[in-house]
Amino acid sequence: MANNILVFIEQRNGVIKKSSFEAAKAAADISGKLGGTVEAVTIGDGIENLEKIGAYGIPKVSHLKNNELANYSASAYTELISKFSNDGGFDIIFFAATSMGRDLAPRVSVKVDAGLAVDCTALNVEGGEIIATRPVYAGKAMAEIKITSAKKVFALRPNVFNPGTPSDQSAEIVTVTVDSPDLRVRVTDVKKSDGKLDVAEADIIVAGGRGMKGPENFHLVEELARLLNAASGASRAVVDAGWRPHGEQVGQTGKTVSPNLYIALGISGAIQHLAGMRSSKYIVAVNKDKDAPIFQIADYGIVGDLFEVMPVLIEEVKKIKS
Repeated sequence: MANNILVFIEQRNGVIKKSSFEAAKAAADISGKLGGTVEAVTIGDGIENLEKIGAYGIPKVSHLKNNELANYSASAYTELISKFSNDGGFDIIFFAATSMGRDLAPRVSVKVDAGLAVDCTALNVEGGEIIATRPVYAGKAMAEIKITSAKKVFALRPNVFNPGTPSDQSAEIVTVTVDSPDLRVRVTDVKKSDGKLDVAEADIIVAGGRGMKGPENFHLVEELARLLNAASGASRAVVDAGWRPHGEQVGQTGKTVSPNLYIALGISGAIQHLAGMRSSKYIVAVNKDKDAPIFQIADYGIVGDLFEVMPVLIEEVKKIKS
């Protein structure tokens, strides 16, 4: 087996997602251990700074260009990636386990007849085989997985694989104009919250739970997030209650995050929530219940009324920033 690796580079509005740089570096590292080649493929119209992928160890990027594919189409992207992989003789495909990656990876794995490992948090090579580590049982345990099929697909959890310091290398860009696909679903417009960071991409997240007592109090979360240049997050209970949009939900049924700093305000720490954020580098929790499960994984904890703690914390952050 040649062990040729293909990594999919995700873009939104022509900008490469941070998680794709992480996937690119992981693919390059594994390729160095396995031998074979490593390349990247991306789909869209005008994409900025594609050559920067070379700084993470990928020598060549193929840009499958079509203005109708500037926005994501599950069927079209699946067909194009699968065909490109088969035609290019790639045995292994890497995705970032973003919302798009989680949708694409299983579709592509079926098309190319590959085994699939999703939400990988570590990759190692043993005896010429990739061993993937991923959380199971809502993060209570970690499983080591070896895919035994000839072709393999891996989706890597964002913010876990360190891309390191980029080199000064640039990738060769090969632009291929592809025919207009027969789109089953056509994206006509994309609306995005202005000025808000995506929790899946943010280095810092300030998240609120049921302890916020109501949507009217989330201005405290948003103010601290603004001061820290952070994303605003929420627990499932908050989203189910209609206090916050689903795009902010962190947890097993929301988004999996691994920021450098996660601040949990009024979140008790149900196992479903912990499964989505426990790999954060530093966790700070504020909760009036000293026995709340969140304190079992928190690096720093404040037992107290968040409505007393938050105004003080916000003022202290303002002082530091000034």
